[in-house]
Amino acid sequence: MNLGITGGLGCGKTTAAKLFEKKGFRRLDSDVLVREQVLSAPDVCKTLRTHFGSSIFTSEGVVNRKVLADRVFSEESELRWLEGLVHPRVFKLWRAALTAEPASHWAVEIPLLFERGLENWFDFTVCVACDPDQQIVRLEQRGLNRALAGQRISKQLPLARKIELADFVLLNSGSAEFLEAQIDRLVSALSPSAVPSPRAGLPPQTQT
Repeated sequence: MNLGITGGLGCGKTTAAKLFEKKGFRRLDSDVLVREQVLSAPDVCKTLRTHFGSSIFTSEGVVNRKVLADRVFSEESELRWLEGLVHPRVFKLWRAALTAEPASHWAVEIPLLFERGLENWFDFTVCVACDPDQQIVRLEQRGLNRALAGQRISKQLPLARKIELADFVLLNSGSAEFLEAQIDRLVSALSPSAVPSPRAGLPPQTQT
């Protein structure tokens, strides 16, 4: 079974995916793939240096992701250019993983899952959502000021639309225990053998 995990910035996609991993799923984080594999690939670094110059690299020759993010989020055309460079490569990485181990249960974090029309790669899509004010607070805790947080949120499909499109919604405005209880119930509904005591299922488009 393959789950596509998405949601708004700061809503807790990674927290949810780690809980699925705890339940026996293999986890893939698209952001980690970008950071650890795509942005370190020699051909990508060469293309980035040609396009942006050396200012986005550290003195060690590593991509400075903060500088790069500041550059592209302030100019729509640059963001789209970077996505065109990075996204096909990261999608190829997680597709290869899913294809290589088709019998595994996968939880794949993809921030732009619906924006890129990737739903058909998954048995079910899961949107992690939280209160908008809490979303901003969490992003501020990561070091983004309120203006930057709002700017980056605006570059994605509105959270309300992601909720409409998802097969299942996890609410992450409460405690960690509340989120885990929802995931326990969802895993039980989708894959009864994955937990000791299956419980009642959840229909699609139902918030858990």
